[in-house]
Amino acid sequence: MMKTLTITVAATLAFATLPAQAANPEAGKAKVQEICQACHGMDGLSAVSPEYPRLAGQHRDYLAKALRDYKSGARKNAVMNGMVATLTAADLENVAAYYSAQPTALYTRY
Repeated sequence: MMKTLTITVAATLAFATLPAQAANPEAGKAKVQEICQACHGMDGLSAVSPEYPRLAGQHRDYLAKALRDYKSGARKNAVMNGMVATLTAADLENVAAYYSAQPTALYTRY
């Protein structure tokens, strides 16, 4: 029993210390151009409608989580759920990396 526990802990620590694969903003840019820019703009500063969120300069981890939540259905929005349906986990990370690297123009509405 102790030997199994030791092996399990050692394996867990080995995998936990592997470096995370870095997101690729250039690959994200290609997906943005293909899918996202119609509503959010290439620069993440939607000029289409004030109802579309401005994504430029948002935190990468926030954007990635929001995209993962849309894909899983944990976050509900018929348009966004459909837009991310065909994207891979790497695509979501790459799009988040691309938009987070754009200069922000965020402001407080209220």
